[in-house]
Amino acid sequence: MDKTTPKDNAALDALSSYDDRYQEQYGFEDEAAAYEYLSEKGLNPEVIRAISRIKGEPEWMLEKRLKAYEIFLEKPMPAWGGDLSGIDFDNIHYYIRPEKAGNLKATWDEVPDYVKNTFDKLGIPEAERKFLAGVGAQYESEVMYHSLQEELSKQGVIFLSPDEGLKQYPEIFKEYFGTVISARDNKFAALNTAVWSGGSFIYIPKGLKVEMPLQTYFRINTKNAGQFERTLIIADEGSDVHYIEGCSAPIHTTDSLHSAVVEIVVKKGAKVRYTTIQNWSRNVYNLVTKRAVAYENARMEWIDGNLGSKLTMKYPSVYLMGEGAHGEVLSLAFAGSGRVQDTGAKMIHSAPNTTSVITAKSIAKDGGVTTYRGLVRVEPGMTGCRTSVQCDALLLGDDSAGSVSNTYPTMDIREMDTVIEHEAQVSKITDEQLLYLQTRGVDVALARGMIVNGFFEPIIRELPMEYALELNRLVELEMEGSLG
Repeated sequence: MDKTTPKDNAALDALSSYDDRYQEQYGFEDEAAAYEYLSEKGLNPEVIRAISRIKGEPEWMLEKRLKAYEIFLEKPMPAWGGDLSGIDFDNIHYYIRPEKAGNLKATWDEVPDYVKNTFDKLGIPEAERKFLAGVGAQYESEVMYHSLQEELSKQGVIFLSPDEGLKQYPEIFKEYFGTVISARDNKFAALNTAVWSGGSFIYIPKGLKVEMPLQTYFRINTKNAGQFERTLIIADEGSDVHYIEGCSAPIHTTDSLHSAVVEIVVKKGAKVRYTTIQNWSRNVYNLVTKRAVAYENARMEWIDGNLGSKLTMKYPSVYLMGEGAHGEVLSLAFAGSGRVQDTGAKMIHSAPNTTSVITAKSIAKDGGVTTYRGLVRVEPGMTGCRTSVQCDALLLGDDSAGSVSNTYPTMDIREMDTVIEHEAQVSKITDEQLLYLQTRGVDVALARGMIVNGFFEPIIRELPMEYALELNRLVELEMEGSLG
């Protein structure tokens, strides 16, 4: 007997409509993909040794990987956040090396056709030609293409995959790798350290301001795949860089795991902006550790857009280590039917006269769940610190849709000479708002979209124009079929 209600059927129709449009724009699977190496499912020391051997790594990196594997086995699963019980670590390919991945391609024409066709559909080469100073494209476990403007290369900018960074700049790589996020930080940081592959390695020389963004795009194609990129950015004194990453995957009936680690070092007077536009399909667990250390008068900004995935748990953090340092997080989360976005930020004031701002915007619709989980800590003796936290949530649909918005802010203030601000608000789209727009000739669907775009506007306006347009398209995709 069918016990579904009309509301249940409408929710299923909305999810089906979303999947159809996602599949067309981002979720296609490249059936022509060929692999040079596909690890057996499950993780053991032999798989880790194979990864290190194929990459030709030094012994110290293999030792670090194997030690991290032991930590991964010891660490318990997180008992908070989203439901991780569906992750089957024994049913994942931890390393997938695409065919012809051996040498980094210098021109787009040299990239294998099956990879090139995928990224052509996603618009990566076009974006590079128009407004990027450098671009990388990762397919499965390996970076298949990397390009940097010749002028920046002559000025000393390093923009490589971590594999190439380890080979070409071993001293710099070893000095910073694992110093911001150690394998002991959490279970998934340990897993990443054990099996990491791909990502970005960036060094910006002293005083150099990179005027155009650098970007890497990450693509999972195979079902039951794990992607574990490692990103390491060092901004030397007085430098300035904006790095952008994008992500997508096909829709499969089985789950995949994306577990990245991002480490950023922002030295005296430097500025780094790190922008993420995440658009994983609804079968991907997205569990990421991102952290930056900012020294004297440095500025670190995270712009974090989370749309898609089955479950996202991600909390970009800034450790303010020098006087005058500033940290900022602009977080956007959109959870539609069957999705959980557990996101937030951490700001640790470990120097006096430091400042931080957290702005979190979330939307839950059709039974989706959004959670803001944040921490602000001011250490003893760190006088003159200021922090501001603003959490705004919007619920779409009527009460029976079952959407949920949670907020878990933590303020750990151990110094009296501080200024702390916190504001939170949960709202719905009201009939009065819709009526106001309808009386001016706007239909209901467009009116909802306009209200949602206005809600996200403080974050969207911080993006380069092309990315703002893309984020608007993703929001429109999520809004299609919205209930209520």
